[in-house]
Amino acid sequence: MAAQEMAAQNMDATTTQALGDLKVVELGGIGPVPFACMMLADFGADVVRIDRPGADTGPVDPLMRGRDRFAVDLRDRESVNAVLDLVARADVVIEGFRPGVTERLGLGPETCSTRNPALVYARMSGWGQDGPYASAPGHDINYIALSGFLEAIGTADSGPVLPLNIVGDYAGGGAMLAFGIVAAVHHARRTGVGQTIDASLLDGASYLMTKMQGFVSQDRWVERRASNFLDGGAPYYRVYATSDGRYMAVGALEEQFYAELVRVLGLENLADREDEANWPALAGRFEEAFARRTQDEWVEAFDGVDACVSPVLTFSEARDHPHFVARGGFVPVGELAQPAPTPRLQRTPAGVGAPPMHAGRGRRSELERWGLARESVEVLLRAGAA
Repeated sequence: MAAQEMAAQNMDATTTQALGDLKVVELGGIGPVPFACMMLADFGADVVRIDRPGADTGPVDPLMRGRDRFAVDLRDRESVNAVLDLVARADVVIEGFRPGVTERLGLGPETCSTRNPALVYARMSGWGQDGPYASAPGHDINYIALSGFLEAIGTADSGPVLPLNIVGDYAGGGAMLAFGIVAAVHHARRTGVGQTIDASLLDGASYLMTKMQGFVSQDRWVERRASNFLDGGAPYYRVYATSDGRYMAVGALEEQFYAELVRVLGLENLADREDEANWPALAGRFEEAFARRTQDEWVEAFDGVDACVSPVLTFSEARDHPHFVARGGFVPVGELAQPAPTPRLQRTPAGVGAPPMHAGRGRRSELERWGLARESVEVLLRAGAA
């Protein structure tokens, strides 16, 4: 599907998208909450975000696409009542504060569920709603550190290397949260009974490592960086520098791919790769080989070869790669180029909605479409204009 076609699938969500009948109230947060709500909105959910006044002090967060944003002072009782008017009509409420904050605001799960018994109340936190660290501050780096993930990432000499904030905030946090919401909504629509979701970045990051933790339990994982077949220890599954200071990624796990890798590199008389004692020497041979040519030259050499070898690209280069271009992998969102929603559903495809807007720019028509009382509409609009 062409990128232009995907970008055009944005306004008729209620009839064409999988989550087109889902109404979500997003209580302003950062990181995983906006990512989860972006996912839900991309697949058709009607998401209304409640921000604190003055929430945006710089460029708008690219994750804010696809929903209206209302700036509301939740210390004001009248404003809280207006938000509860939204909650009464919602399928889902999502919050990303520390435990106890929404209760103090009068928007906790018990209060909201009293207004709407079928409500799914999704709580996103760093450490979870209980436990000795529950009220402690933290960011992605702290959660993946405690989960064991961070210690495993890097080379033997580098020390732990930060994988951006993908593992905690977005994979273990936002994506897990979105999945939990869809599961809970499915249950609520079968039974008419809602529930509270306790999602944490720590738990999510740990869940992503189910296979590795299983290997540890089976004594099949060496707890030392770059010592295993998937962490850069194996010479046939790691990254190699090219002569121009760029890199090639090698994933030749299977014998047939490894044979093609060796052939294209022009190497002979290699030691047995199954013997881990040979891994350092093999890696040295591969390093020498890749260092003889530029990245572009290796891309050409491996073109059409089944060796599982790919160039390591920058973000900008990835946008223009022929495979992404052919699949419409990036779409225009206002003035931004952003990854297209995934996965791709055959009958109810996702589509990017409105470009990200600043807090307080929500539309009257959106609130009226939810069927809010006129008084609630005026309160929410007034708060944003103040």
